Amino acid sequence: MNKSLVLAAIVAAVALAACGKKEEAPAPVVVTPPPAVVVTPPAADASAAAGSASDAAGSAGAAATAATSAADAATQAASAASAAAK
Repeated sequence: MNKSLVLAAIVAAVALAACGKKEEAPAPVVVTPPPAVVVTPPAADASAAAGSASDAAGSAGAAATAATSAADAATQAASAASAAAK
């Protein structure tokens, strides 16, 4: 019974770790010269775009926090299962 509990906890921890977001190397930055003519968008459009970008960044941050919490929970579950098996 204890072995199957430990095995189940290890499988759960591995599954959660495998589903976590993996860090990728950032793409190389390519600097291009600015265009000769710069057209500025109206202030309302720029404000809406900034709001959308801010919302997307908030969602990405929340997803990263949730993934970190899940990984921490899996680690704690594996530790508890290991302690219970002893």
